[in-house]
Amino acid sequence: MHGDRRSVAGLLGALLGKKPGSASVDVAVFPPAIFLSQVSSLLEESDIAFGAQTLSEYNQGACTGELSADMLVEAGCRYVLVGHSERRNLFGETNRQVAEKFVAAQGAGLVPVLCVGETLEQRQQGQTPAVIEAQLEAVIQRAGMENLVAAVIAYEPVWAIGTGKTAAPEQAQEVHRAIRDRLGETGATRILYGGSVKGSNAEALFSQPDIDGGLVGGASLDAAEFSEICEAAEQVAK
Repeated sequence: MHGDRRSVAGLLGALLGKKPGSASVDVAVFPPAIFLSQVSSLLEESDIAFGAQTLSEYNQGACTGELSADMLVEAGCRYVLVGHSERRNLFGETNRQVAEKFVAAQGAGLVPVLCVGETLEQRQQGQTPAVIEAQLEAVIQRAGMENLVAAVIAYEPVWAIGTGKTAAPEQAQEVHRAIRDRLGETGATRILYGGSVKGSNAEALFSQPDIDGGLVGGASLDAAEFSEICEAAEQVAK
């Protein structure tokens, strides 16, 4: 929940000037919903995609303040975040509700970016595998494995979001490998890492065999830093 029209224009203008992305690296931004129309206009001639930060599980009706998947499609979105840790922790979204949102997104033609991850307490208690399994299983049960593997998954350890702490590349890789093993396929699904990704650590993270990119938080508010992360992804992809 950052920004205004002026800062959005400045940020995207600077980003477009750096021309991030390539044939092997996709770049997308996820602005607050009120700026989707502005972002659509600014990115019209670019290769940068955009998406929304959340959506309703309902298609229409008396859900004041909510946005449906069809509305996001009409706004030009290609992607939508589903089950971000802040939605789960601050607004009480359950695994079941996240699964319903996932289905709604795919049903409208959006690509869901399904966020999974554990809190510090859960990690310290050795619950990371069980927590992530439950988050994935809810979507598998509701949408089917074939639809989960067609989405994007983002592993975001809650203890590393906005804290400056980052999972060591080996720690992140261990969880990414477990997720890929659970999917039962050999690399088609993109699995991103999110948790204090910066230009200084992006290449080390993206060099891990099962980390396909980043879900960038605070660093995305700085065009130079975000571009550095994109450049790291391009270096690894070569």
